[in-house]
Amino acid sequence: MANNQGRRRRFGSVRQLKSGRWQARFRDPVTGQLRTAEETYPTKTDAEVALTHIEADITRGQWSDPDAGKVQFGQYATGWLNDRKLAARSRERHESVIRLHLLPTFGERPLATITTVQVRAWRTACLARTGEPTVVKAYQIMRAILNTAVDDELIRRNPCRIKGADRYDVPERPVLTVAEVYAVADSIVPRYRLLVLLAAFTGLRFGELASLRRRDVDTENAALMVRRSQAEMQTGALFDKAPKSDAGVRPVAFPTELLPDVKAHLDGFSGAGRDGHVFLGPQGGWLRRSNFRDDWINARTKAGVTADVHFHDLRHTGNTLAASGASLRELMTRMGHSTPRAALIYQHVVSGRDREIADRLGSMIREAEGRRASREGEE
Repeated sequence: MANNQGRRRRFGSVRQLKSGRWQARFRDPVTGQLRTAEETYPTKTDAEVALTHIEADITRGQWSDPDAGKVQFGQYATGWLNDRKLAARSRERHESVIRLHLLPTFGERPLATITTVQVRAWRTACLARTGEPTVVKAYQIMRAILNTAVDDELIRRNPCRIKGADRYDVPERPVLTVAEVYAVADSIVPRYRLLVLLAAFTGLRFGELASLRRRDVDTENAALMVRRSQAEMQTGALFDKAPKSDAGVRPVAFPTELLPDVKAHLDGFSGAGRDGHVFLGPQGGWLRRSNFRDDWINARTKAGVTADVHFHDLRHTGNTLAASGASLRELMTRMGHSTPRAALIYQHVVSGRDREIADRLGSMIREAEGRRASREGEE
């Protein structure tokens, strides 16, 4: 039998320490510097086995620097956010979620020490004091941060592995009838009447409506051109932002039955010039959600509509009403949720299927108005 005593290892080496335990040493495959294994071992054989495993991991490309995971989560999260290409409002929201919900628990913890058990405990504690949508958002951001840490080879596995934690069931929102929409519109202050009607019969978001300019309103074809959306920072600063996707830039037809309301509003409440805002606040400045909220609640209450209805539910109402007879692609295009090219031919769209959708909404308006006129005649 060949005598292997005294043969030098081809990879790394082991040595006995003064404590009597054994240490494994090897060359870092990236820097070439001499490194020691994370642990010491009771016997020489144990140290050699550990060295064999390290060599195998390096050969398979699965070895990671154990010191890399010592980076604190808070430090890494800050760099991660700085490297992301985000819109101003999205960046502000991400920063707020990280600061309020992630850093208090994980900020000073090394990346490699965060476990699935800890993430699960953090999520349970968050749900006890914060709404589920916020917790879901925080979990999504944390998972994204740690996914990047995996890509950067700072950790081997993402500990965010809780099934279902990245989503929640959105409760079904109420849908108003055409009569209820008009009841609220009739009850709100005149400068916001058209805001309610367009939200319900075009499905535009509050930010899209607030950013409309006079030049975006085509009274000849009864259509709106959505080009931007208003956003508000936590500081109160207002600005217009580009849509999240090309599909957000779109023409949207509205029922011709609304033309008298549109023209009356432009004459009485909109800003001056082609770039004047269609909707203004009570003092003539930009329309803010905070300026509008009390008027909405008062009108909703006066109209006898359930207190659970939010202004954004008018968009859901418009989506539901428009769905009758519209294909999925047509409806998604109208709502700005699809991904077709933004450079759609304006006249072609407003004179085609989208016009048919708006006309069907118009027939609903006429029917509701007819019923209301009959009731008033009977009285």
